[in-house]
Amino acid sequence: MSVQTLQKSLMVLPDLKDKVALITGAGSGIGRAAAILLAQQGMNLCLVDLKDDRLEQTKKEIELAGGKAITVDIDISDPNSVEQAFEQAAKTLGRINFVFANAGINGVLAPIENLNSEDWDRTLNVNLKGTFLCVKHAIPHMKEKGGSIVITSSINGSRTFSGFGMTAYSASKAAQIAFAKMAALELAQYKIRVNAICPGSIKTNIGENTQPTPELDKIKIPIKYPEGSQPLEHAPGQPEQVANLVAFLASDASNHITGTELFIDGAESLL
Repeated sequence: MSVQTLQKSLMVLPDLKDKVALITGAGSGIGRAAAILLAQQGMNLCLVDLKDDRLEQTKKEIELAGGKAITVDIDISDPNSVEQAFEQAAKTLGRINFVFANAGINGVLAPIENLNSEDWDRTLNVNLKGTFLCVKHAIPHMKEKGGSIVITSSINGSRTFSGFGMTAYSASKAAQIAFAKMAALELAQYKIRVNAICPGSIKTNIGENTQPTPELDKIKIPIKYPEGSQPLEHAPGQPEQVANLVAFLASDASNHITGTELFIDGAESLL
């Protein structure tokens, strides 16, 4: 989907202009699509990811379109790195109004009896601890004037449990939803809204950090689906479709929505 198409399909959200967003996992997939769209809506961006050519390309694309963005290279599961990223964003861009805690991995896919504790810890550290650290370090920068936080969870861990071997991933995604609800209630006094989005199958680069093991075959159960995985479109969703939802939740148009999980999966999880 082109930037021009996005501009035509998304309602104008003028309250985002000149506000500041910090996005983790901004180098690819949903994070990249959200960053580009929010920049088109006038936001200034702090793009957080493991530094590579894709992160710099996201920044370059935003700047070529007239937007403003900085990049920060961090390990999302490292407390000091995450705190420094928020400090740098606030110092360079002036404030933080919106946080998109999006970074995550599928990790190692294996039966429970074959999944080692190190691989379990890695998935939980990136997906769940990383989310906790983002929210924790966002609070000092948002508590005075409020804002919005969106967490990328998944239908895996909330509605769909047929991702064989994805026990660690599903556990982390289920926990993110519970964490979002707890945070929403705790932070309501500061006018900070916290919501979780639950995408289904989206065409991204997350497969690059997915490590299936040969032992998966022994636990798979045959499941017969209708043609295609999404009844609405019969194809994986696009990152730009999720970005539309993220932009809505970043804006004042969603100012009465908090502590909620929103599914965006083309009815995939209803099969």
